[in-house]
Amino acid sequence: MAREFVGRGWAFPVHADATGGIALTSDEREIEESIRLILATAPGERPMRPEFGCAVHDYVFAPADASTAGAIGAAVRAALRFWEPRIELDRVSVSLEAAHDGVLLIDVGYTILGTNDPRNLVFPFYVIPQEAADSSAGSSSPSSSPGALGDQPGGAS
Repeated sequence: MAREFVGRGWAFPVHADATGGIALTSDEREIEESIRLILATAPGERPMRPEFGCAVHDYVFAPADASTAGAIGAAVRAALRFWEPRIELDRVSVSLEAAHDGVLLIDVGYTILGTNDPRNLVFPFYVIPQEAADSSAGSSSPSSSPGALGDQPGGAS
């Protein structure tokens, strides 16, 4: 029963299979691709379905802090609950460990309905690191701009 519920659809990204036809995906892989597609699509990106997607893209320029992580988690939960009815969402957590490199890791724990098979998916979300965002705001270099690190005694601005 669970296999019929999951379904079968086009693989993402769309590509040809070995016979030259459109590659299809099914079962658990279909749901994983669906979750990735929902998280990677910004609302308004699809002209024929402008409400589809996840609002995480609103946080690309936000500071990588606990407040942003909470807002991203809430956006992911709302999008997956609305757009992916084949799963029960168990948890969404956002890791700030690699934030200095401009990456927030979104860990989505879910169970496919009709199964007792817990799964997880880690989705990398790329943000503009704070230093890069600050230095690109002005035309002068970071070392000569007012308020840059190192201008004040003790290295803080």
